[in-house]
This record gives sequence, structure tokens and C-alpha cells, in this order.
Amino acid sequence: MAVTIEDIKKLRTMTGAGMKDCKKALNEADGDIKKAVELVRERGLAIAAKRSDRATSNGCVLAKYENGFAAMIALKCETDFVANGADYIKLTQDILDAAVAAKAQTLEEVNELTVNYDGEDVKVADAVTRRSGVVGEKMELDGYNVLEGDNIYTYDHMGRHMLCTLVQLSDANEDAGHKVAMQVAAMKPVALDEASVPESVKEEELKVAIMKTREEQIQRQVNVALKKAGVNANLVDSEDHIESNVAKGWLSQEDADKAREIISTVSVEAAGKLNENMIQNIAKGRMAKFFKENCLVDQEFQFEEGDKKTVSQWLDAQAKGLKVAAYKRFSLSGD
Repeated sequence: MAVTIEDIKKLRTMTGAGMKDCKKALNEADGDIKKAVELVRERGLAIAAKRSDRATSNGCVLAKYENGFAAMIALKCETDFVANGADYIKLTQDILDAAVAAKAQTLEEVNELTVNYDGEDVKVADAVTRRSGVVGEKMELDGYNVLEGDNIYTYDHMGRHMLCTLVQLSDANEDAGHKVAMQVAAMKPVALDEASVPESVKEEELKVAIMKTREEQIQRQVNVALKKAGVNANLVDSEDHIESNVAKGWLSQEDADKAREIISTVSVEAAGKLNENMIQNIAKGRMAKFFKENCLVDQEFQFEEGDKKTVSQWLDAQAKGLKVAAYKRFSLSGD
């Protein structure tokens, strides 16, 4: 049976597959549209399976708030060309709409929901797999976050569907909600406040702070010893630099050997004489700085000129007692 251009267009509309693939499927199905649809879908599943190990660094992130329930979700893929397609964005929106309507709490629940795809109702997981086969790229859902209650505001950074945030305030204030959602997008807080920072993160940050403080105190004493010996510390701050500076003639071999000896002996001596109370106090200061930079309510508010305030102070200035109750953030770049 001869395949017509009208049949090819019809199959393409039904499946979203390319003209070439539709023509091939129709020829193999002897013009039977129903059979051709199945062939296209089967090939799509096979393509999706073959690409299961590919990285998905692009995609579409959307957020929505309705009837006391807010959610964001990312449908990830391999290239921005696919991610920017109208059909791809629509599929992401359809999945998000279904998730919000069902008030789904987890990504597993979302995958079991039903959306309309190719004119029929299918599970979300199946719709994603079918779309993957059509475009020939790996696809997966990620970044599903929810907030429930009143006074929730959503933000899609620059409308590019690459980074979304959700912010819940203690009271209704659309302007403040929007600006704090922008703050979350721009400043990437790790937690709402100090008490919300996971203990594992606090322990790791304190460990790093103590290590850095020890290294700095040791290096300070090494630099003093180098200066007394007439050696420029900037020329011997690493073995690679020492060799490079000797080769360039900026450092004599004698000074290079002297520097190595000083670094070796003074480092050991200094490490054994460190004041532990001082180390702990400096490390605590580093931790205070970490909390100020990474806890949302303590961050410097970025979206108002004039005297700098923390996010908490700025909110209180907008309406007495206004606070951030919760927030969520997801970025395709992983930052």
C-alpha cells in the first residue's frame, strides 16, 4: 500500500516522531496507522534503553502553586535544543499540573500519576519514556520539591526554566515573597537558619575551618622564618613554583635549598606549638561567617539599595513580624 504525505503527517502528529521515522514505520506497517504507531513507540523504548547511561545536564524546571500546595519539578534531557522545544515544556507542565492536582509528595508518586500523551492517558513514567524515544535522548524526572500551606510564592529565574524556587512566608506579602524567592535563586542558601543546617554539614565545615586555621598559623611562622633568611616567601609557596622560579633565574639554587629546609623544619616545629584555644576561637569565627553567608535569614539581602540588612531584618521592615517559614530551590546546573 502506498504511503501518502497526509498519512506521514498524521502519524507525526500522533507520535511526535520525525517525518523520516514516520515514513519508515508506515512502510513497514503497510500503511496501517495503528500498527505504525506501535512500531514508532517500540523503537522509542529501545532508543531510551540504549541511552540510559547518558548524562542529563539540560532540561526544563517549572514551579506552580495552587490550592495550598506548591511544587517544582525538572524534566531533564541531554541537550538544550530538546529542552527548549514547546512540546517538551508542555510535557513538563502537564506532569507538574498532575502532581499539584494530586498533591503528590514524592517523585515516586508523580511517576505513577496519569497524563494525556499522544491522545491517550498514560502513566507519567511511560510518557517520559515515550518522549525520550521520539527525540532520541535520555530523559528523567528530578528535583521534585513541595511546600504546603498559605503564602507560598514561586519564581522561575529569568523565565528560562533552568532554576526555580519556592518561598513560604509567615504572612501574605507578594512583593516580599517574590524578592525573597529571587534571593534564594541568587544566593544559594544551604539552610533556612543556623538551627536548620544539618549536623553533618556543621561537623564538616568545622573540620575544614580548623584545618585551614592550622595551615594558616603554620604558614605564618614559616613565612617569618623565610623572611629572616632573606628568601621571598612568594617565590617558594610550592615545590612547582620553586623549580619554576629557579629555571627562570628568579631564585638561586642556594635559596631554593635553604627554603626547602626552612619549610620542612619550621612546619613541624610550628605544628607542635600551636595554641589550640586560639585555633578553636578562630575556627568558631569562620563558622559564624559560614552561617551568615549560607543561612537564608542571615544572608545580606540583595534586592534593596541603601543600608544593608539581613533577609530577616528586611522582612521585618516590610511588615512587623514577617518571616520566612520555608523555602525550596532546584537548579539544573546542580549549584
